Amino acid sequence: MDSDEDSFIHLPSPSISATESWETMATEQALRLKDMCKALEVDQFSLEAGRKESEQEASRLERETEHLRKRLQELEEESQPQKAGFQREIQLALTEKRQLLQEKLALENELEQLERFQVAQEELHKVPTNLPERAMVFKGHVEEAKEETLPNCLTVRPQIRYPVPGGSALITFESHEVASRIIGMEQHHVQLDEFSYVHVKAEAMTLLLPSSLEISLERSPRRVLLSGIVASSLPEDRLLEKLELFFSKRQNKGGEVVSVERLSDSGHVVLTFVDDGVAERLIQIGRCQVPIGEESHTVKLSHYVGGEIAELQFRPSVCARTVVLTGIPDVLDEELMRDALEIHFQKPSKGGGEVDSIAYVPIGQCAVAVFEGGEEEEED
Repeated sequence: MDSDEDSFIHLPSPSISATESWETMATEQALRLKDMCKALEVDQFSLEAGRKESEQEASRLERETEHLRKRLQELEEESQPQKAGFQREIQLALTEKRQLLQEKLALENELEQLERFQVAQEELHKVPTNLPERAMVFKGHVEEAKEETLPNCLTVRPQIRYPVPGGSALITFESHEVASRIIGMEQHHVQLDEFSYVHVKAEAMTLLLPSSLEISLERSPRRVLLSGIVASSLPEDRLLEKLELFFSKRQNKGGEVVSVERLSDSGHVVLTFVDDGVAERLIQIGRCQVPIGEESHTVKLSHYVGGEIAELQFRPSVCARTVVLTGIPDVLDEELMRDALEIHFQKPSKGGGEVDSIAYVPIGQCAVAVFEGGEEEEED
């Protein structure tokens, strides 16, 4: 059974006054405010500690910043000489680059000029194995060679074209001994006037001459060579038309003509037929009368023989009396320089002698010297 104390509902005692109730509430409120003040004091203390810590951290960072600033300044001061050195090196590199570009352009121009000279020289000296097709006529006497006799020889009179670059000269002496002496001295000081002279170099002139020539001959079964055609008042096209018309007729032992051609080097005419046998039939006739204009001409009919160069060999040949002078600067005009060179190399005291001819090519120009076989003595 519950106690009496738990069996009743407690009501406010009518003996507690309203003043005491307000005092209790005030006390409780004061306690709460006191607790809040203590909490604020704790927070203030914590904030103050955080502020001091932040100030210490800020001071430390400021010191580190000042240290870094001083270190950076020291590094900048230390790097100033290196920076100046780098700038000087960069400037020198740029200057060297400009000089190299200028030298490159000069070398490219010189290379281009040398390539042009080389191409010109190769074109002048180059002979293909098979020359372009060209008609050839043999006018000699044909007979069987005896065993004790030498085979027929083909005499070649070559015409050599030698490119002469600018800043050089060709000088031909009357004596090959003078030329040899000039070449042996190699370097020469040519006096231009009382106070100036130039240095030139003397070299031997070497030409490539044909030493062996092999020609492959082939007789054409459809071509006929017409020779003995005298000059006619008819134009060439009309003359060829007349010949084509005449030899295309069956009653003249001819046949259908493919082409008719006038050989410029001999004046003969070559007829080309469509069918085999026509050329042989006409050649067996030998000669025939052909009406050309108002006259009748006797035309000889013979085989057409085409030839090609099968093999051509060269040998180097040194000109005995001609010397090449190189390294001549462009300090005088052409005529004065040629006179100065001729006067110098005529003097026996300079190793020279009588000059037969001289040709000078100034810098910036080029020329071609022509040598014909038999006109220049040669040394192997």
